[in-house]
Amino acid sequence: QVQLVESGGGFVQAGGSLRLSCAASGRTISSYAMGWFRQAPGKEREFVAAINWSGGSTYYADSVKGRFTISRDNAKNTVYLKMNSLKPEDTAVYYCARRGYSGTYYRPADFGSWGQGTQVTVSS
Repeated sequence: QVQLVESGGGFVQAGGSLRLSCAASGRTISSYAMGWFRQAPGKEREFVAAINWSGGSTYYADSVKGRFTISRDNAKNTVYLKMNSLKPEDTAVYYCARRGYSGTYYRPADFGSWGQGTQVTVSS
């Protein structure tokens, strides 16, 4: 069992930046793809970004491409999401997740381990 804990969320003005961190413990994440998802009130959880096990390949939702950057430091068992040029529509709870041994990079059902989430609020 891996435990995932997100941090770095908060309040930010539109156009600002935040960096989210996902710290894993209990088991290594170095052999697994990792992803970030978000969920706004009354909405389904949606894909934001993902990264393969080595960090050599990254994937982004069209809505965040060019603004967000996912990265990982396997030596620290940590995944990051750098968010630039934030918009009010980015407001949501952001979740870090570990994928199973195989699957897509964008379906929540393919990710078996989840953190508790961190709130990101972007004001106008």
